[in-house]
Amino acid sequence: RDKLLKSMLMALRKRQTEEEAIERAVNGIVRQLESYGENDIQSKLIGELVMNALAEIDNVAYIRYASVYRDFREAGDFEKFVEKEIKD
Repeated sequence: RDKLLKSMLMALRKRQTEEEAIERAVNGIVRQLESYGENDIQSKLIGELVMNALAEIDNVAYIRYASVYRDFREAGDFEKFVEKEIKD
């Protein structure tokens, strides 16, 4: 839970976001993870859940998180990602 909150706060840094929205998102992610009933959960799944939550809260934070999470190797990869997200 603490790691989720920390990573979301890092992506949301200097963004106008309600603390309540962040708490709801973290709680929702935790509930989803607990519903799997597994002790070990792949980090890929957690990253996707965080990206989905951030997309609902703040698009800039979502793109920030995705740029680190997806580890774009080249500027063109990042550009394609942003273009796709803007279209969606």
